[in-house]
Amino acid sequence: IPLDDLNVVVFDIETTGFFPEQGNEIISIGAVKVKGCRLQEEDIFYSLVRHEESLSDEIRELTGISDKDLKDAPPLEEALIQFYQFVKGDTLVAHHSSHEKSFMQHANWKLFRAPFKHRIVDTSFLSRIAEPNAEYVRLEDWCEHKEIPVADRHHALGDAILTAKLWCKYVDEVKGLGCRNLRDIYERIAIM
Repeated sequence: IPLDDLNVVVFDIETTGFFPEQGNEIISIGAVKVKGCRLQEEDIFYSLVRHEESLSDEIRELTGISDKDLKDAPPLEEALIQFYQFVKGDTLVAHHSSHEKSFMQHANWKLFRAPFKHRIVDTSFLSRIAEPNAEYVRLEDWCEHKEIPVADRHHALGDAILTAKLWCKYVDEVKGLGCRNLRDIYERIAIM
């Protein structure tokens, strides 16, 4: 599929920590659809996820999510089903996708006894092609570097929208470097 016609869902999760195998959990999921380089800001998904235990002060302060917000939220199983209905068969995109991938794999196996089958493309695939010497790590640093105003940081939907804007800028750049589709991107990354 040409990059101009590629439909992706850019997503982000907020969690209680970094290690799902140690009991850390997803507390919110945010996503936005992108076609080619066009952000579809009206086509969004956001859900809090029920969490019975008290959040740490650090997580409450970082995300702005309170224990009360999560008490009446849908359970993870329901939130994931709604998310997958939103995604359909589109490719997923995330910034530093290993975090999202590990939580999604863990949740899928725990709740559905099924592997997580969606492909996740990391924004770093594009940035490494377009700017191989750039050494930014944090989403806000990448966004500032690309002159994307940073807003709603550490909110799943806010971070998904920032990541989508970053994705759009880099799709444009890698097209200018001769990448026509995801296969070209994977081939370019493989030889780097």
